[in-house]
Amino acid sequence: MNPSQIRDFFRNDRFAAHVGIELLEVGPGRARAQLLIDDRHLNAVGVAHGAAIFSLADLVFAVASNSHGTVALGVNVSVSFMKAARRGLLIAEAEEVSINPKLATYVIRVSDEAGQAVALMQGTVYRKQEALDDYIGR
Repeated sequence: MNPSQIRDFFRNDRFAAHVGIELLEVGPGRARAQLLIDDRHLNAVGVAHGAAIFSLADLVFAVASNSHGTVALGVNVSVSFMKAARRGLLIAEAEEVSINPKLATYVIRVSDEAGQAVALMQGTVYRKQEALDDYIGR
């Protein structure tokens, strides 16, 4: 699948759309997306909820890991939050670190508008023997 087809496929990620995540770039083993933090993303102390930040990171993780056209599902993630985010734009970028026929590992960086690190996530996927094409239209 080419980047345009991957982008179209992930338009079906209804949760990411509901949260307000916008996919910006797709390439082999990589992806970039943004989320504009507003009131609905804030926790009780007025900073971006960890789930909102994680959701942004998780989308680019999913897009990057599925970008080769093979169904890839997360089996493990670890996230560290470095800085509280309040309002404004968050950008997440996923980069493939390692890939083989069954497993692949990614590093995901989430930054604020000033380029400061907000979160760092590492994730591993299991790569199934199914083509992503098989899920189009389901």
